[in-house]
Amino acid sequence: MEILHTVAELRQRLGQCEKPLALVPTMGALHDGHLSLMREARRRCSTVVVSVFVNPTQFGPHEDLERYPRDLEGDARLCAGVGVDLLFAPMVEEVYPPGVGETWVQVEGLTEGLCGRYRPGHFRGVCTVVSRLFLMAQPQLAFFGEKDYQQLAVLRKMTRDLCFPIEIIGVPTVREADGLALSSRNLMLSPAAREQALVLVQSLREGQRLFREGARGHAALLEAMRAVLERAPLAQVQYLELVDPDSLLPCGSTLPERVQALLAVFVGGVRLIDNAALHAPT
Repeated sequence: MEILHTVAELRQRLGQCEKPLALVPTMGALHDGHLSLMREARRRCSTVVVSVFVNPTQFGPHEDLERYPRDLEGDARLCAGVGVDLLFAPMVEEVYPPGVGETWVQVEGLTEGLCGRYRPGHFRGVCTVVSRLFLMAQPQLAFFGEKDYQQLAVLRKMTRDLCFPIEIIGVPTVREADGLALSSRNLMLSPAAREQALVLVQSLREGQRLFREGARGHAALLEAMRAVLERAPLAQVQYLELVDPDSLLPCGSTLPERVQALLAVFVGGVRLIDNAALHAPT
């Protein structure tokens, strides 16, 4: 595996690579969730490129940019272990050269609720950096995790609307043995917060259970799920919503047969997100 740091190096090397080419954009601090994306990319494509770039434009002024874990050496070992061909690890100045800060990519509609409501500018930063990475690497397929459900929906729409000739592949959420969704931010949790963070997946499972048993009252289902979250003294709910899986719009008072539950919770000061599909038994 080669590690590249400039766009010029990347483009020169990609000119020698076989197609189809896969891109797996990451912010580093890699874990098994990221590796599942790389394994799926390896299975489908001749060349696999992973980017490691902590994107400053998707962090708000009071968010955890400086605290975000960074370990390029460890990330490189993990990438090499799953057969990645190229690791692209640019500096901020390479992705955002001086003088280009006024050009942004923004998706309307899908970005207005959920995380977008509480993180102004976040998805503008995500769409801008992913667009730049798409143009730098020019992949045929790009891989993203379903844990970031809203992000996946936004990037699919951006790719369609801007006519990028790229197929967006969503890969199921990878969880730890006790059910907690894998996240780089899990490394920031204290032992007590890590234990209490399990209320996220427990809340989602309670929603799934009730939905399977026939519960369709929007308010009652949210109340039952929120009650699970309130068991954890260190948990502060930012949002808990039941939405249409495609439009991400809130559901009405009586839930349809397909619903996506999404939540964001601060646990010991660390913001975690998770989601689950609610559907009737088949």
